[in-house]
Amino acid sequence: MVLNPYMRGMLATVGGLSLLLATSACSVYKASTQPGVKDLGVLHEGTPRAVVISELGVPTMSEQKDGKRVEYYNFKQGYHTGTKAARALFHGAADVFTLGLWEVVGTPIENMNDGTDMSIEIMYDGTDRLEKMVVHKGKEELS
Repeated sequence: MVLNPYMRGMLATVGGLSLLLATSACSVYKASTQPGVKDLGVLHEGTPRAVVISELGVPTMSEQKDGKRVEYYNFKQGYHTGTKAARALFHGAADVFTLGLWEVVGTPIENMNDGTDMSIEIMYDGTDRLEKMVVHKGKEELS
């Protein structure tokens, strides 16, 4: 079947728009679904274990050392909701103004800026209150 030039042009336009729609908005989605910010202010001596878990999540490992509970937490310190929304809005506007070409730049930017990896070791006393904390990764987030 041979298509006339008008039909070939229409198919190319529809195909191009479909490709544009399929690849656009990745940076918007990634910006809006970045991890949220954790309140690291709970990490001080005397904080109950339940409060630490409610903020940081379930520890990746828990063990007994010298009769005390020691737990390890690995998580991403993310961004405030307003920051995520502003980034998503920026990416959306850039997509509109560049007809989707911004995705070539925006998506890798969001992939690289997905929060700070944190690794923290916490020792609890006999009443399950934070006694000592060691930050193995992400110390700059506690400053």
